[in-house]
Amino acid sequence: MIKKTLITFSLLFLALLWLACWLLNMPYLIAGIYSGISLISFLVYGWDKRLAVQHGEDVIRVPERTLHLLGVFGGWPGSLIAQQWFRHKSKKRSFIAVLWLTIIVNCSALFSLYYLQLI
Repeated sequence: MIKKTLITFSLLFLALLWLACWLLNMPYLIAGIYSGISLISFLVYGWDKRLAVQHGEDVIRVPERTLHLLGVFGGWPGSLIAQQWFRHKSKKRSFIAVLWLTIIVNCSALFSLYYLQLI
């Protein structure tokens, strides 16, 4: 149930962002950046999961800091989808807490920029 909810939440955010660009005359570049970084984030999570399953601890994997940076720069919808889709980093409480913090920071920054009419 929670898996579907988080995936729906992420996809709904992206859809509403594209709709806001169309209706509120926001630059389409904003929605494009979010969508592009989300796709990159999804792929990086998948790659890291693949490394974890195939090689375990014997290989250098993607640092958690990199995954969080992708989220804070707008890729959090892809991060949430990948986390649920691949079941990767979905049990580690500290990782989940930081991921949600990046989501809050990112959404707050986006709203602030729109409210201040900077985008």
